[in-house]
Amino acid sequence: MTLLTDLADAITRGDGPRVTALTRQAIGQGTPPKGILDDGLIAGMAVVGDRFRVHEIFLPDVLLAARAMYAGMDELKPLLVREGIPSIGKVVIGSVKGDLHDIGKNLVGIMLKGAGFEVLDLGHDVPPERMVETAKAEGAKVIGMSALLTTTMPVMGEVVGLVKARGLAGEVRTVVGGAPVSADFAREIGADAYGFDAANAVDVIRELVGRR
Repeated sequence: MTLLTDLADAITRGDGPRVTALTRQAIGQGTPPKGILDDGLIAGMAVVGDRFRVHEIFLPDVLLAARAMYAGMDELKPLLVREGIPSIGKVVIGSVKGDLHDIGKNLVGIMLKGAGFEVLDLGHDVPPERMVETAKAEGAKVIGMSALLTTTMPVMGEVVGLVKARGLAGEVRTVVGGAPVSADFAREIGADAYGFDAANAVDVIRELVGRR
């Protein structure tokens, strides 16, 4: 097993101390930071995402893997910044105004980071204006919205409408998700896509930004 495949394997097992040690070892051997990121950390989280998608593992396992990945990123981030290595793209996420539920949204954020995206998590109860203004100011390619209450779902339509009103349609894509949300609802409000669970949301966002 090579060093980077060993690193990816440590991610899948949620072994933070080993991830830290292997990341340091790879850096010490002069492995390019992007290689460590792509073939070690992101590769490991991709396996985690695939296993979660088919229910081989569950939320606690994903959280352990994410914590291990962050341990590696702490070692790698200074090198990535120094070399100016960009993320795949920025994604703004949040639970819409009036909705205080964020477990699903948090999981999407974890898996997006694991896939190489820069995530701007605005939390819960987020007004439409803040979502759109943040996306514009930060140059985000996607706004991901979550709702667990049927009463807050219309706010998603407000966000989509605001994106269009600000002349950002096509530049900023909108993705919706959450227990009561459906593909039909996404089409009804004019959203660009619908994610039926966290793993699917990552796939959908990859497709929207052209990074399959």
